Amino acid sequence: MTSPMTRRGRADRSGGPPVRIRRATARDAKRLTSLVRTSRAYEGPFAPMVAGYRVGPDYIDAHEVHVAAEDGRVLGFYALVLSPPELDLMFVADAAQGRGVGRLLVGHMTERARAAGASAVRVVSHPPAEGFYLGMGARRVGTVRANPPAVMWDRPELVFTIAP
Repeated sequence: MTSPMTRRGRADRSGGPPVRIRRATARDAKRLTSLVRTSRAYEGPFAPMVAGYRVGPDYIDAHEVHVAAEDGRVLGFYALVLSPPELDLMFVADAAQGRGVGRLLVGHMTERARAAGASAVRVVSHPPAEGFYLGMGARRVGTVRANPPAVMWDRPELVFTIAP
């Protein structure tokens, strides 16, 4: 089912198809995995963290995973874990960045969290993404220390407050 939330991004002002948010399905697993593994945000020293990463059908079934799509193309996605509420994953395709897709995904995520009764959603951010989350209204509450060999760097811990 497609969400009624739509948005024409900056690149779509010519009357192109709207970006729509829909629930991910098992058929999306390979595309979501590819989006994670090919993200420029995880190049260089960050590359090992996503090298073998997989978004599987079981993960999609277990969590609130939603896709931003335009004319059948996946532009981005997020995964919301509800217990306890945490934004576990959020990626926007490199080619779709700067078009408002991330803003649309965050808005949808906060609506889903509100509908589930959450009062806040935690985010342990990829360091380069911290500014994006702060710009979306999250506030920094701490730092999650590196945990080698899985994660070799400290990460900002943020919270989105969910208004009733």
